[in-house]
Amino acid sequence: MENLQSAVDSLVHSSNTLFILIGAVMVLAMHAGFAFLEVGTVRQKNQVNALSKILSDFAISTLAYFFIGYWISYGVTFMQPAAVITADHGYGLVKFFFLLTFAAAIPAIISGGIAERARFVPQLCATALIVAFIYPFFEGMIWNGNFGLQAWLLERFGASFHDFAGSVVVHAMGGWLALAAVLLLGPRQGRYRDGRLVAFAPSSIPFLALGSWILIVGWFGFNVMSAQTLQGVSGLVAVNSLMAMVGGTVSALIVGRNDPGFLHNGPLAGLVAICAGSDLMHPVGALVTGAIAGALFVWCFTAAQGKWHIDDVLGVWPLHGLCGVWGGIACGIFGQAALGGLGGVSLVSQLIGTSLGVIVALAGGFAVYGVINALFGLRLSQEEEYYGADLSVHKIGAVSQD
Repeated sequence: MENLQSAVDSLVHSSNTLFILIGAVMVLAMHAGFAFLEVGTVRQKNQVNALSKILSDFAISTLAYFFIGYWISYGVTFMQPAAVITADHGYGLVKFFFLLTFAAAIPAIISGGIAERARFVPQLCATALIVAFIYPFFEGMIWNGNFGLQAWLLERFGASFHDFAGSVVVHAMGGWLALAAVLLLGPRQGRYRDGRLVAFAPSSIPFLALGSWILIVGWFGFNVMSAQTLQGVSGLVAVNSLMAMVGGTVSALIVGRNDPGFLHNGPLAGLVAICAGSDLMHPVGALVTGAIAGALFVWCFTAAQGKWHIDDVLGVWPLHGLCGVWGGIACGIFGQAALGGLGGVSLVSQLIGTSLGVIVALAGGFAVYGVINALFGLRLSQEEEYYGADLSVHKIGAVSQD
């Protein structure tokens, strides 16, 4: 019986390790989606820079999260013998890998907002500080119960803040951090003339669409594998993600009047919004959540660029920041049993947790980017921006005519 129990335990641990490893690889692949979404949206003179930023940011994020961030979030360090950290088939190591891909999504999100005019090395310094300190502070508070916030919300309002896959913890954090950086950088040269918006056409709609599709596919690892164990996996999460994605697509298609940029960001808006409540909502609630998110993205992107003169190149603040906030709130609405959800969620707790995420992100963003801007400068010179970051930073263009 002891041998049988040992065999069962070994099978459980190995299965969970493989399960979360597959999720980690799927979310890792999403970073290619971030890269190509940015490559297709920016002008051709900045395509090499877009690709270089995403890969470099991931490398810096890994170092920052491995040595500092993961310990701040979960109190776990890997500075122990390999014989210790490989317990349970190395599940703890692969869990770190999975959560790292979430942490690294933060600078990948920010990259799209500050594209075409941010300096390369100062941005990498900001990535290190955000992934080592700012993001883990809030992640640990929500997903590990640090500082007693979740316990207080549970006692006071009957439910803690629920964010199953990171509408607020990952996406809203990334979007509002990006807003701080975008405001500090200011608009691109020539973006506004005499107070009027000047259109900068995307360099490649096919690349933009490719990035969107890679993100869509990887998102099912992002959401479904957030269960982190085979025992916790739920088909409800998968179908809710699907319905929210479709809802975002259709509403962005309609509200965006067939614009391919809006169309291919619509499903991403829906997927951002469904992360928080994907394990609780009824599929119809997920559909509504995604549809509202798709329309919200189109309206707010248009207003931010045209009325408010916020030159957020990929629209990461409306897409991740605002749709992430909507996702946190929508979880408290459509997660209720009265609306077909599984219940166990408080709208008040969702409002408090979401608001706190915005505050932490904005404060952290202005602190990190403000200090780096004051000490080193965040922005390319006017001449460097004119020639493009590809030639100015990387000394090579995206294509050769030879």
